Amino acid sequence: MNKIETRIIGLIQMACTNDPKQNLQNAIDSIREAAKKGAQIICLPELFLSSYFCQTENPEHFSLAEPIPGPTSNSLAKLAKELETVLIVPLFEKRTEGIYHNSAVVIDADGSLSGTYRKMHIPDDPCFHEKYYFTPGDNGFKSFSTRYGKIGVLICWDQWFPEAARLTALTGAQFLFYPTAIGYQESDRAESSHQIAAWETVQKSHAISNGLFVASVNRCGKEDDLNFWGRSFVCNPFGKVLQQADENKAEIIIASCSIPEIESTRQNWPFLRDRRVDTYQNLNKLFLDSDE
Repeated sequence: MNKIETRIIGLIQMACTNDPKQNLQNAIDSIREAAKKGAQIICLPELFLSSYFCQTENPEHFSLAEPIPGPTSNSLAKLAKELETVLIVPLFEKRTEGIYHNSAVVIDADGSLSGTYRKMHIPDDPCFHEKYYFTPGDNGFKSFSTRYGKIGVLICWDQWFPEAARLTALTGAQFLFYPTAIGYQESDRAESSHQIAAWETVQKSHAISNGLFVASVNRCGKEDDLNFWGRSFVCNPFGKVLQQADENKAEIIIASCSIPEIESTRQNWPFLRDRRVDTYQNLNKLFLDSDE
């Protein structure tokens, strides 16, 4: 296959600690290793610089936030330029005093910042108290042009919403990345296999219905009451898993993606073509009450 028609994705599944400097160094080491294996687009997990602090509401955790551009994005921009790789770097962003986002910056292979996505859907569940920390994103669903293709980014809880995937796909994304921090509580261990299956299924469905590659990268390991289930994966535009990580260990997965598969899949399964966009106006409503 012509190399121009193929893109190599690297996903860095990490076990994260309370030490941001060590987490950053682990990420840098893993990025270098992935690049040596040929990865051209490399993605880190959600909030990889720290343990998943959203299990509790503690104002001290706001000190973990940083601006974009800032120390971490600047450091990894130099690395991206050195390795000629595109990096997707999730960060706890301090936009200004009192406004913080759960964000991901896309760094092109020349070290320039292609742009930032800010997580739109913010959960508030037991052990996932994200509404305390993060303002919902306000810069829309978008994709970013890079040396190795057009990249869409959504973050964790966004992965459950088909509208987010569709709107990102409609901006021309060839790849849809989901940096993630998801796991189960000890009280849910018996149901964990069903949770994991649902998580994988919904993301594969986004690949299928939009005809693009989907890459989801999770953290792994136990942090307080959460067991992060790993299982990072890349699937093709028809939902076939190309590579998948283990549930319990830090791991780098490398997947080769054939760009012509996007067009061939969309030609044979023309979901985008056959949409009835003239009939979807009510999608902007929360619920269709019977008296409307």
